[in-house]
Amino acid sequence: MNIQTKASNYPRVKSLKIIGIIRTLSDVAGWFSAAMILTAVCITCQMIFVRSVLNESTVWQTDMIIYLIISATLIGLPFVQKERGHVNVDLIPLALSIKPRFVLAVFTLLMSIFIISIVFWHGFEFWHIAYSRGWTSDTIWAARLWIPYVSMPIGFGLLLLQLCADLAGLILKTETPFGLEVS
Repeated sequence: MNIQTKASNYPRVKSLKIIGIIRTLSDVAGWFSAAMILTAVCITCQMIFVRSVLNESTVWQTDMIIYLIISATLIGLPFVQKERGHVNVDLIPLALSIKPRFVLAVFTLLMSIFIISIVFWHGFEFWHIAYSRGWTSDTIWAARLWIPYVSMPIGFGLLLLQLCADLAGLILKTETPFGLEVS
């Protein structure tokens, strides 16, 4: 391999490393999401024990479970995207030949990036308002709402990165359109 070939491959290699880093971030988000769900299950068991066995009331458990499950859903978004774990109907991509399938995949990813960018911005704005105004929940626990709300910009921000990585992988031909076999 000569020097000119190595130099021409450099941007692609660097892009592949960035894609790998984003995929790793998506995996980490998936593990955090799983840990939040497990924590919510443990808190549910503790809440049942406190109510049933100790015959006492609970203060923070219900709020915490709700915040954990919603946060787990949002922070788990990039992992689901990376694994193609969402529900999809691939009738149209299967009916298309490779070139139109590629165009449709690029269009779909670009539209997804556009929409998720808007949701990310509004999620960030909502979190920032809750943080700057010191919002708390209306329950006895009075949880600071910026803490669970931060899952919106984190989850949608990581999803946005994963969508960009998917688009880059498609353009660099390291992934196939819609994850379908090339026929």
